[in-house]
Amino acid sequence: MKRSQINAVIRETLDFAQRSGFRLPPFTAWSPEVWADKGHEYDEIRDNRLGWDITDYGLGDFDKVGMALVTIRNGNQRDPRYDKPYAEKLLVLKEGQLSPMHFHWYKMEDIINRGGGNLLLDLYNATEEGLLADTEVAVSQDGRNYQVPAGTTIRLVPGESITLRKGTYHNIHVEDGLGPVLIGEVSLCNDDETDNRFLEPVGRFPAIEEDEPPFRLLCTEYPPAPLD
Repeated sequence: MKRSQINAVIRETLDFAQRSGFRLPPFTAWSPEVWADKGHEYDEIRDNRLGWDITDYGLGDFDKVGMALVTIRNGNQRDPRYDKPYAEKLLVLKEGQLSPMHFHWYKMEDIINRGGGNLLLDLYNATEEGLLADTEVAVSQDGRNYQVPAGTTIRLVPGESITLRKGTYHNIHVEDGLGPVLIGEVSLCNDDETDNRFLEPVGRFPAIEEDEPPFRLLCTEYPPAPLD
């Protein structure tokens, strides 16, 4: 992705969140210059990758396969300094975009339609080989527990949510004609290095072409704390 596109997506996400009445934490507003002076008291943000996460899944076509994410809080399965067992994210998905089919080895998550249009998720169980199973999928949706055939599309209108257990394949997209969706995610700790299983090989973070200065740093770009 070009840096100019990442910058534009961050600005669009900020605007959409503000219009939706969702306020982001202070660190999401820090410029690269501000980050350069942040000491070790902010290592939780660095180590647990809080903040901006704009991805095209390494495919170079953000408007078709991509998503804007902000990690608001997160623990760390590999670092005993951080005993928080949960995470929270804000995501924005536009019409025509797709978050590709994947499951998590460890993470259970609730996906919540916080506002905007309608959210669509296609669900499958995973086989032992990591493929799509043809078995019925157990669904927990706002207190209702039921079974659906493999490949069923679940539709979430604003305010509705679904629980995705580990090993449940899912993709995420948006119903046409109703605009973007502000998505909440509440989950166990998030680990993008080891916990994602994509059905088709993709990357998790974009390769960046630097065509202008960054408006905000992505969660993988924070500088180390200055020397004492």
